[in-house]
Amino acid sequence: MQNPTKKLKILFLCTGNSCRSQMAEGWARALKGDVLEAYSAGIETHGLNSNAVRIMAEAGVDISAHRSKRVDELDAVPFDVVVTVCGHANETCPTWLGQKARVVHAGFDDPPKLAKTAKSEEEALDHYRRVRDEIRTYINSLPASLPTTDEHR
Repeated sequence: MQNPTKKLKILFLCTGNSCRSQMAEGWARALKGDVLEAYSAGIETHGLNSNAVRIMAEAGVDISAHRSKRVDELDAVPFDVVVTVCGHANETCPTWLGQKARVVHAGFDDPPKLAKTAKSEEEALDHYRRVRDEIRTYINSLPASLPTTDEHR
């Protein structure tokens, strides 16, 4: 029988660990901290996105103390699940992660990329808000919505 108090160790993986994966970690800690032990990392590091920090704060979640980190910094953590939140991370997910954990893909649009075409700061932030809210909905569905086998392999 599984230990009912054991939290599911989950990694949210993105390309640069600056925005989407950071928001996912923040939501998971805020909404599901009783059942999930959440982490985030990137294939690379791009620094913490200030707009991600801003729009998460609007929603009452403080990620300002987070930092952008590479996935290899977490190689000692025995993850149960790795969720890739962008296409590039899904395509380039380090193979050792799939040997240690179940890997699933839940892709979200890239707010910084979308914001580049915005006509105003408010329109740019609206892209971040939409993705933030989509990630929140996804996090709320966890862990029940996780498949029992790898989705992208």
